[in-house]
Amino acid sequence: MKFATNPHIEKVIFPPIVEIKRLVVGDKAPCGRTYIDLCQAVPDYPPAPELIEHVQKCLSDPETALYTSDEGRLDVRQAVCRRYGRSYGASLAPENICLTVGASQAFWLAMVTLCTAGDEVIVQVPYYFDYDMALEMMGIQRVYAPFQETSGGLPDVEEIERLITLRTRAILLVSPSNPTGMVVPSDILDRLFDIAERHGIALVLDETYSDFIAGGTRPHGLFARKNWGNHFVHIMSFGKTYAITGYRAGALIGSEAFMNQALKAHDTMAICQPTPAQLALKYGLDHLDTWVVANRQMMERRLDRFRGEFDDPSNPFRLVASGAFFAWVKHPFPEATGWTVARDLIEKAGLVTLPGEIFGPGMSRYLRVAFGNIVEELIPAAVSRFRDFV
Repeated sequence: MKFATNPHIEKVIFPPIVEIKRLVVGDKAPCGRTYIDLCQAVPDYPPAPELIEHVQKCLSDPETALYTSDEGRLDVRQAVCRRYGRSYGASLAPENICLTVGASQAFWLAMVTLCTAGDEVIVQVPYYFDYDMALEMMGIQRVYAPFQETSGGLPDVEEIERLITLRTRAILLVSPSNPTGMVVPSDILDRLFDIAERHGIALVLDETYSDFIAGGTRPHGLFARKNWGNHFVHIMSFGKTYAITGYRAGALIGSEAFMNQALKAHDTMAICQPTPAQLALKYGLDHLDTWVVANRQMMERRLDRFRGEFDDPSNPFRLVASGAFFAWVKHPFPEATGWTVARDLIEKAGLVTLPGEIFGPGMSRYLRVAFGNIVEELIPAAVSRFRDFV
């Protein structure tokens, strides 16, 4: 290559899952054990058969191959409104919604609409690494809210307010958290909304895993506020909800005024969410609530099984936090980096995890474990490899 590249991108880490997957060669690790993949959070079960059948029928219609409106088909956005009425008690209008190419594109839309290079976003550690990578590419300054192990990484409201400056444009959270699985309680979100209102900034909340909150508890009441759109921006991926991660079915939700600005960027990035994804999404929104609940209950059983197996006094690894698809684990090697431990687990135990340092500064003592990847029956075998590692 004989030309220059963007220095902001040159500073960004290489995609961690790609890097980890390159260490996994064949079906068996050097130790002879078959790999157990606890790396990338992807449902191990397929989409509902009726959703697949519906999409197959839609593909025979030539209009499925065409663009839709930038923000997405009206009937699909109306279905999102109905679903949010059921799950959040929200009273959304289609104008509050832009269907996006996954949550990742929704995040980019939110950030390029809110910020210019040099602006600041407060990011709770541990964070979702893709978002930190994206902010660095955009030249947006990340101000990190520190991790508190005793709370499992829940936000400290007073600390976050202390971090706000004149350059702050948003507070960024993921709940349930990727990587810890922890759910930010609704009272904390209410207080953070009040802080955002007080300082004239946005509270940006990614809720990709909200359909896996134990017990089906309503995530929060922010949408019930009359002025929710003044300071709240919501990011969603339906890929995990309906097991259609490859369809890239996401959404950005905000005030109509905010969405009118975001659509300018959306038109230059993607024009629209792919039409087959929209049709799959509408079917799921309208017909699969019971299917979603059954999968949430299955994940709850996996979580209970994982916690029960992992919280063994003989286990040198310690479970710090867990929920939804994830567990946040502290490894027993104070002098070793997370990358070193993750590589050793691959080679010597056949366990594929992600190292903590990709989720924020000071996180090298931790690993992310995506137990949602594996069936419940495999959990004891996976956990036994942690217990036997030292």
